[in-house]
Amino acid sequence: METTVFRTFFMGGFECSTHRLRSGRRLDVIGATAHDRFARQDYQRVASVGMRTARDGLRWHLIEPSPGNYDFSSVLPMLAAARDAHVEVIWDLLHYGWPDDLDIFSDGFVHRFAELARVFAELATRETNGPLWIVPVNEISFFAWAGGDVGILNPFARHRGDELKLQLVRATIAAIDSMRHVNPEVRIVHTEPMINVVPHSNRPHEAAAAERHHDAQYAALDMIAGRTHPELGGREDYLGVLGVNYYIHNQWVFPGGHGTTIEPSQPQYRPVWQMLGEVYDRYRRPLFIAETGIEDEARPAWLRYIGHEVRRAIREGMPVLGVCLYPVVNHPGWDDDRHCYNGLWDYADAKGEREIYDPLARELQSQQRLLEMAPDDTPTTSGPDTHLLDVAAHWMEIRSGREDILHK
Repeated sequence: METTVFRTFFMGGFECSTHRLRSGRRLDVIGATAHDRFARQDYQRVASVGMRTARDGLRWHLIEPSPGNYDFSSVLPMLAAARDAHVEVIWDLLHYGWPDDLDIFSDGFVHRFAELARVFAELATRETNGPLWIVPVNEISFFAWAGGDVGILNPFARHRGDELKLQLVRATIAAIDSMRHVNPEVRIVHTEPMINVVPHSNRPHEAAAAERHHDAQYAALDMIAGRTHPELGGREDYLGVLGVNYYIHNQWVFPGGHGTTIEPSQPQYRPVWQMLGEVYDRYRRPLFIAETGIEDEARPAWLRYIGHEVRRAIREGMPVLGVCLYPVVNHPGWDDDRHCYNGLWDYADAKGEREIYDPLARELQSQQRLLEMAPDDTPTTSGPDTHLLDVAAHWMEIRSGREDILHK
């Protein structure tokens, strides 16, 4: 069992999506937030508030502008900035985007991705002080559903979700093998949405279908572990540390759609600590909340709730290694470029300064203090402000639409 821990329990995550939108425009959130220009200040900022672990990502389309030709100028300054700030980074190799010349369903995609993983592992091993943490493919389950089943994310396919999921697992396994060849000590992380799907009380005949939808969150990890589709070559040692991504829309009544989000005050809402327990019981691996956050004034209340749930999980004996505030800086919306107030810091000015959101900063300090206490000394804290979170869930559903139920 993996026994390593991150440098700090609380982490900051930089949104790093690079996928093509239906309009044809490529998203580049690292560029849109100026994190690439101000990585040094950004890493220093997260370290200054006690977060010396961060999530970040590569922009494959910039790194491999033509097949087999690598240009790491987009990431080398970030590696140096993180090293100098004494911040360890969990790097996403693939966060929804890939070079335009590649067909994601082709054998060439798997080969090219494994080569990207190999050359980056060589570079990052030289440029990093301490362990090298890698997420091969972010959110395989969501990616396969959104891009392969319902066509709301590139490659905009329909009814090919299982095919895309298998392909992404093949690429993940090939990448792990290639990285371990150059650095046997590379630390592997997988990030998947953690969801709860239940049948409608008036439609008990849908219980089996709801359960299948609920269990689909485990399909990719089961393949990586070799528990299903053994022809892919999965093994238990490929699992590493498991990161679960959890937002307020991650619980809904089957089959989903507008108005089916289970709000925190509702009896069908499942406590996060119990959901963490389900993941741990299935895989018996260390885990952490790899993405969590919400927008606007609900940000402190949401962190308070997640902290409350994580401490309960730890008291119940689960090896929860951390919580990542995601995103840690505000960013433009994927499809509409609206200013999403969901981070600890706002957009950067011309000098790289970012205004901090003080209520969330104060709550982070409070959660850090509570975590440092011995379990028996931790004061009893009240549960979440469910009314505020219910309102936030309602507005987030209106803003994002049910097509984005698992993300942003």
